[in-house]
Amino acid sequence: MRVSRTVFSFIFFLSSVMTGCAFIHLQKEVEIIHESTILVGNVSTSIVPWQMPVVVAAYAKNKDIRKVAHYTILHEPGSYELMVPKGNCFIFAFGDTNGNLVYEAGEPAGQYIGPQPIFAPGGGVVSDLDFIISETSSANVDFPVGSAVSPKRPKKLHSTLPGALADLDDELFSDAYGIKGYWEPMDFFKEVGGNIYFLGEYDPKKIPILFVHGAAGSPQNWKYFFDNIDLSRYQPWFYYYPSGSSLQSMSHLLLWKLLNLRIKYNFDELYITAHSMGGLVVRSFLLDHGHYFPQVKLFISISTPWGGEKLAESGVKYSPAVIPAWKDMQPEGEFIKSLFHKTISPEIDYYLFFGHKGNRNPIRPNNDGAVTLTSQLDLRPQSEAKMIYGFNENHMSILSSREVLAQYNAILAARNEPNGDAPQFKGGKMQVHYSFDYPAENPRPRPSLLLSPVDKNRAEIILYHVGDTGQDFGPFPAGDYKVSMIASAFRAEPHTIPVTIAAGKIPTLKFSLIPQGNFLGYITMPLDKSDNPAGIFRAPAENVRIQSITLTGAGVNRTLIPLQGEVFNYSDHYLSGKDYAFKAWFCFFDLPEGPYELTIKAEGYEHSTTEHRVVPGQLNSSQVIELNPLKSP
Repeated sequence: MRVSRTVFSFIFFLSSVMTGCAFIHLQKEVEIIHESTILVGNVSTSIVPWQMPVVVAAYAKNKDIRKVAHYTILHEPGSYELMVPKGNCFIFAFGDTNGNLVYEAGEPAGQYIGPQPIFAPGGGVVSDLDFIISETSSANVDFPVGSAVSPKRPKKLHSTLPGALADLDDELFSDAYGIKGYWEPMDFFKEVGGNIYFLGEYDPKKIPILFVHGAAGSPQNWKYFFDNIDLSRYQPWFYYYPSGSSLQSMSHLLLWKLLNLRIKYNFDELYITAHSMGGLVVRSFLLDHGHYFPQVKLFISISTPWGGEKLAESGVKYSPAVIPAWKDMQPEGEFIKSLFHKTISPEIDYYLFFGHKGNRNPIRPNNDGAVTLTSQLDLRPQSEAKMIYGFNENHMSILSSREVLAQYNAILAARNEPNGDAPQFKGGKMQVHYSFDYPAENPRPRPSLLLSPVDKNRAEIILYHVGDTGQDFGPFPAGDYKVSMIASAFRAEPHTIPVTIAAGKIPTLKFSLIPQGNFLGYITMPLDKSDNPAGIFRAPAENVRIQSITLTGAGVNRTLIPLQGEVFNYSDHYLSGKDYAFKAWFCFFDLPEGPYELTIKAEGYEHSTTEHRVVPGQLNSSQVIELNPLKSP
């Protein structure tokens, strides 16, 4: 096989920046990423005020020996993410009163479901791992007092909780760390994490603008923007992530971070600006999760390779070690195709910026020095853009261009000046109250709101995991709706509440959450390590013929035969409170507390029997049940 000059130049570039040892390290990193699972949850406490950092750690246990796989630091109780290898592990957290990363006597602590281990399948995500930190060291915490989660104390405690305040001059936000996030994504995640940072305290009077960097980028790339937007009207946030990771996993991480910020601050509007590959992450987020965020009103992409990158395809074929992001950047790859299976919501104004000041390389098509014009100007995003702006800038100078910033600020002004030409949002809000009764040692419920328009031609709106009771939520498009509340392990009363959303009116809705034993899950296939790196939710086995799903235990014996190929509305069936199964998904309702056995039979697969425990009012992650093909005789 003859290697083209373009491929040769790519391999030459790699060899010029990476030594043999670096390739070996990258190869090891990628193997670990594909054999690891991301654990996601929330740590809460009733201790007020809270005045210490929180250390959350996952560890494996072999007899009396405990080995910490990953730990993270939060500046206050809240959401966390941990990366662990395949197998059983435990999660605990403690208030680190003196910042020494040592769990000491008297420090408040808690553990996920006491001594019960969590199984990490080796790939994907395990979510909803919520637990509470108690006033004093809990008897349920089996991590020994006096033990450290790390052999060395960091120079500076770095919070991975969304909304942490950041100093752009910090070394962690430098170009050097941005490059590390690309070439060493796992090491970056273990050391820095991935997070949305603020430059100042949250101000509800200002509109947040989320800035997302590109490949090998860092927050410092955005300094010119931060210094030259109207800070009396806008508050800059930035998403900092290991850019060499799977882009789909970074889209999921963005969802998790924004979700927790929305719960905490309940912001009305959000604008997003992304550079280069960051635009792909944002579009993936908007297509897959945008219906949870009606607050997103503006998206501006800058120099984004919408058509993918041929050099990434060459890297996948010829490089001795393949960065996960390269797979997603292949022009004909599944990720790039997935970005255009539908269009961005018409509620979002999208603007496309591109640069055309490229190099003179005879073997590279017209480009901005990094991304080809063909990719930047892919016809698919062009057809959705409200306006397209080209600039005589290269791939990086476009972020420090006076002309680019002037056009950017003009777009912001048009949306928000009283005499601007941006369409005014005609809609309103509603105030939601909910009450619940559950054991104090359980994490509080995190309900979601479902708005079903009376007009069947309009799509449902889901406000995923709303915040505290008594808040105003919205804005939502004007119209008549039926509003329902959904909470895992609870039943909401009333079932639905009719409401009219209109400008200037804020109707009040009240729900009661009644503890209920529910068991929700879906069926999937064995992990393919090449397609299921840590951080990507495992896909349901939609094409497998499931014969029966049987749940027995605590006086219950129920069997479901999944529906196939019929019109099915998950929210309607969930709200009905009746057991259902559709293709790979299933849910059993109103179960007594106790142990259960789940048996699944499917054509061409071994029978699956797994054990579970159900407790009314106790949040459990959706169960992922893996099927194994029958072995040939």
